[in-house]
Amino acid sequence: MMIPIGEIFLVDDEEEIRIASRQTFELEGYAVRTFASAAEVLPHISPDWLGVVITDVKMPGMDGLELLSAIRKVAPDLPVVIQTGHGDVPMALKAMHEGAYDFIEKPVPPEYLIDVAKRALETRRLNLENRSLKARLGSETDIESRIIGQSPVARELRRTISALSLIDVDVLLIGETGVGKELAAHCLHDFGNRKAGSFVPLNCGAIPPNLVESELFGHERGAFTSASTRRIGKIEQAQGGTLFLDEIESMPLSVQVKVLRALQERTIERVGGNRLISVDFRVIAATKINLRDAVGRGEFREDLFYRLNVARVAIPPLRERTGDIMLLLHWFLMKMAERFHTQAPTLDPKTTSRFEDYAWPGNIRELRNVAQQLVLGLPLDLAETEAPLASGQDDAVPSGLDCQVQLYEKKLIEKALERNGGSMTKTAQDLDIPRKRLYLRMQKFGIQK
Repeated sequence: MMIPIGEIFLVDDEEEIRIASRQTFELEGYAVRTFASAAEVLPHISPDWLGVVITDVKMPGMDGLELLSAIRKVAPDLPVVIQTGHGDVPMALKAMHEGAYDFIEKPVPPEYLIDVAKRALETRRLNLENRSLKARLGSETDIESRIIGQSPVARELRRTISALSLIDVDVLLIGETGVGKELAAHCLHDFGNRKAGSFVPLNCGAIPPNLVESELFGHERGAFTSASTRRIGKIEQAQGGTLFLDEIESMPLSVQVKVLRALQERTIERVGGNRLISVDFRVIAATKINLRDAVGRGEFREDLFYRLNVARVAIPPLRERTGDIMLLLHWFLMKMAERFHTQAPTLDPKTTSRFEDYAWPGNIRELRNVAQQLVLGLPLDLAETEAPLASGQDDAVPSGLDCQVQLYEKKLIEKALERNGGSMTKTAQDLDIPRKRLYLRMQKFGIQK
């Protein structure tokens, strides 16, 4: 069994509860320590401790709310989970307002207790990683500060870009809209041998077709009616540096042949000129489509495709970096909070679960926009194409064991609700789960009564 990262401190004055809860966590592989009072646990709390505190509210001496207040003075972002009896719910709600991570009502089903602890530990891990990133990324002098993430695909992307940055070869970046192709291009330039030169971007899709050639190669005075002065094109501006051609699939075929010649000979001729100009530059091209298919349709030159398709880097979509979603979101929240001179909001478990299940069709760009909306307190504008669990499209084929299990669970809940006429109490009894857990699962899966 893989041992979860982090430690759990359980604070309760009732020995039976401490013993039972400890056994529950240890059976799942968690490291756990129990304390009979709040005073006992406080000396073990530190700002950099990787763990969470689960505490009862009513205890002799310092109660759970006082413990929460004391912990927040030492470690403000440490998750504290409040356990409460039924009559203490108003007190627990007050604790949430004062910064508690969550509250759970006794008696607590073991699986729900584990789920809350797991999410709290993940939040703590992300907070500590963000803090470390923030300290390390101030100068943005290494690639980990630019391409953030701990997932295997993020690590592999950093490794590939680091290696290619030191080789003076043209690169083709492939990826969906919003995955960070321009960021990857900047990294190839900034960490390479041409970092002293200019990084010159050109979005081929944003320039009218009749102006692309002039933008790239420049023009001489009088080359056409409005050419009143000489203009230096993007390729010349990239002398000694890097030319980044974004959305290269949008480049007109008539210009592609001239770009191919420039890449092969490293010489250009300005529009309206008759002199060859040598330029030392590197090209990084980016596309969101399969250029080989575009070649087959006659929309892209085959010779230019093969000229570019030597060093090829696929930028993964965010849905393939699920382990990085919350890390990236917390990082963007911190950056946006700094930008707008405010506090980064604390995400509740429901919101965290929603973001983890979301498909992120807009990739990192969409995630960044969501972070800005959260910091500004604006309504979230998530795309309609949510993950299968939230879309209601049961005919979609889920990928991954966890997704299939959750989809099966969603169907079970929907059928039980239908059998019991939408009654929450009867449905919970039918499924043999607490009513509160049923409510939380319905929220997660977007199920309406």
